[in-house]
Amino acid sequence: MKEKCRLRITQEDFDTLFQHLFPGDRDEHGAVLLAGTSRADDILTLHVREVHLAHEGVDYVNGSIGYRALAPTFIHRLITRARDEQLAYLAVHNHDSDQEVGFSHIDIASHERGYPALLQIARGVPVGALVLGHRSIQADIWLPGGVRLNLDVAVVVGNTIHRLSPSPRRKLVGTVATYDRQVRMFGKSGQAELANCRVGIIGLGGVGSLVAEYLARLGVGEFYLVDDDRVEESNLSRIVGASYSDVLDLNTKVSIAQRNIFLANERARIHPLIDDVAKGSIAKALTSCDYLFLAADSMRARLVFNALVQQYLIPGVQLGSKIRCDSTGKLVDVMSANRPVRPGRGCLWCNQLIDPNQLAIEAKTDDERKAQAYGVEEPNPSVISLNAIAAAHAVNDFLLDYLGLRSGGGTLYYEHFHFLTAKRNLVQPRKEADCSECSRGGKRFGRGDSTELPCIEG
Repeated sequence: MKEKCRLRITQEDFDTLFQHLFPGDRDEHGAVLLAGTSRADDILTLHVREVHLAHEGVDYVNGSIGYRALAPTFIHRLITRARDEQLAYLAVHNHDSDQEVGFSHIDIASHERGYPALLQIARGVPVGALVLGHRSIQADIWLPGGVRLNLDVAVVVGNTIHRLSPSPRRKLVGTVATYDRQVRMFGKSGQAELANCRVGIIGLGGVGSLVAEYLARLGVGEFYLVDDDRVEESNLSRIVGASYSDVLDLNTKVSIAQRNIFLANERARIHPLIDDVAKGSIAKALTSCDYLFLAADSMRARLVFNALVQQYLIPGVQLGSKIRCDSTGKLVDVMSANRPVRPGRGCLWCNQLIDPNQLAIEAKTDDERKAQAYGVEEPNPSVISLNAIAAAHAVNDFLLDYLGLRSGGGTLYYEHFHFLTAKRNLVQPRKEADCSECSRGGKRFGRGDSTELPCIEG
């Protein structure tokens, strides 16, 4: 049995590809995808960065052996681009099938004739092929050294998240007595998807501890918990499950979240990461996650989170609450925020939610900040009920979007709750065409491990 690989592609790119392959004529069509690559848990993931459609009669022509084939000039142009950009080369065509698809004997023979030569041109990056059915996808990926991979799953990341595989996946569903009431909403298969889901939570304070609690009770199966802080007495009004004994024992916020998750789901798999998310080893551990929750205040955390979403095509959300007062101490704004971030959309850089000046200040030590008259930051006001609004809405969105329970079309919106004015605002995020982080021409989008994350050493 071949080893498996995974693929991630944005909804926008998948729609472009699908409409080209299936225009309604029931014929065969072709394209090439260029994708960044990453490895986590020894599994290769392909992150689609570029879609190149093959034009009929020019780039996709009658084959000398098979029915149709990509033209040699089209292949050469894109395999050399793949080599130069250090991106995997994926030739794509379609079959007129539905929930199950695979390569024909002619397809496989074509790969065996041509891909050894393409591997030599590519100089170390993977080459291979995808075949799409209407609701299915299969891969034949060639690596240096003769290793070949089939597809495990392709994840289509948009407002909602969809998963495609070579054939209908058998989901192992165990006892669901604990989840009986919610299974009535989204079924045993949805519960199985949650059990197989891997989430990363960055920040386990007032907001993140609630997120961990909610996800654990939903039955999410695997958690990466990131926070380098210990519990203080001032945290007890907001951190779910924290006690005075935790303060006396100098327990970490991560350990308290871990304890609460196990109380709700003793079968959960937990990876405690008691460190700064801006450290390279910590950020790298999050690259295998299916969904990211950013519940930390710092600009460095926002910087790394945003890069993970764009570079590895991982859906996520930035959430929190904020209380502002004027110089007299009068309340000016009391708000909670739920900001979904997707590859190419909702970018925190585009929306000026990452402050370069604050990043520079955070990079200094406390002594350096004092010496340069920055001071040491006072903690922000925080109230558990405001945190609960942000956490609940973010987890609701995760549930609906990850299980595909609502339409994936439409516009992505930030959600802001302003409680002094009793208003809920939906804000359409800005998108800068030349953003270095989220645009197709930038340095980061879809590049996987070939680009460094914006991290410090460690």
